[in-house]
Formats: sequence, C-alpha cells, structure tokens
Amino acid sequence: MKELVGRPGSVSGLVLRLGQFSCAAASIGVMVSSTGFATFTAFCYLIASMGLQVLWSLGLACLDVYALRRKRDLQNPILVSLFVVGDWVTATLSLAAASSSAGIVVLYSKDMNFCSQYHLPCINFQVSVVLAFFTWALISLSSHVMFWILLTTV
Repeated sequence: MKELVGRPGSVSGLVLRLGQFSCAAASIGVMVSSTGFATFTAFCYLIASMGLQVLWSLGLACLDVYALRRKRDLQNPILVSLFVVGDWVTATLSLAAASSSAGIVVLYSKDMNFCSQYHLPCINFQVSVVLAFFTWALISLSSHVMFWILLTTV
C-alpha cells in the first residue's frame, strides 16, 4: 500500500491537523475580537462551525501524537471510516459557514457600505472568513486522503 501524505498516525497527518486547528482557532479569535459580530447570524454560525472544527482537529491531533509515540498504526477500516465521516461533516459545515459569512461580508462592505456608515470592523470579518476558507481547504485535503485510505483498506 502506498503511504499517503496526511494519513492518520503520521507526522504529516499531525501537521495537517495542527494546521486545521490553528486556522480555525485564529478565525474564531479574529471574529470574537470584532465588535458587532453577534448581530449577524452567519457570523455566529461561522463561530460554531469553527468551534466544532477546533475540537475535531485537536482530538485527531492528540490521537496522532499517541500513535506516533506508541508507534501504532491507525489505518484499520473502522477508524478510517470514522475519520472519513467526521472530516466530511466538518468540511461541509465549514464550507457552508465560510460561504455564508463571505456573502454577508461582501453585502455589507461592498454593496451596502454598512462598514463605513456604522463603523463596523469589516477587515476583521474579512480576515476571519479567509481563515475559515483556509481551514476548509485543509479539511478537504484531509477528507480526500482519508477517503483514499478507506478505499485501500476495505
């Protein structure tokens, strides 16, 4: 079997999960530090989705650390199928949250000029959305790798 980059229990998998964790945590941090974010439902959805991603990525990063320290193989079909489903769910939620938040940012900053009228920190909203899209890109990479591992283990 070919060793894929980002597989569970490897250093590249740990780096991928830590990247997901850090981008999602940074997205939450930037959004929460902005004033007035709670008045927009899409931004609250982004916070919830990135919070779920933080928990999922941190849990899998801890599992990768355990597997690396104990030299365990995490590529059995039951574990990999759990990883696939978890990655697909978090990827779908993250893409939906990032896209809806991006729509709100474009509407209020470009179309309606709310940012200049009401002194909203739109640059913070934009940075948070970009970080959410980075998170989604890393999750999609991870879910793709997990899917190929699942196909080879079954």
